Amino acid sequence: MKIVLFVVAAVLFVGSFLMFGYADQFPEPMNFILFLGGILVASLALMIPFHLADKFD
Repeated sequence: MKIVLFVVAAVLFVGSFLMFGYADQFPEPMNFILFLGGILVASLALMIPFHLADKFD
């Protein structure tokens, strides 16, 4: 089960890089929202191994 959590966390972390990269391609209000979403998704991806991996032994 920890392998599935690792894969989900890795996909979210790489997806946050894509959100950071594509943020400048969108119009003015959306680029800030997309960049902020990338920060939140990266934080969620880092939260998974630290907080949820212990619960799924």
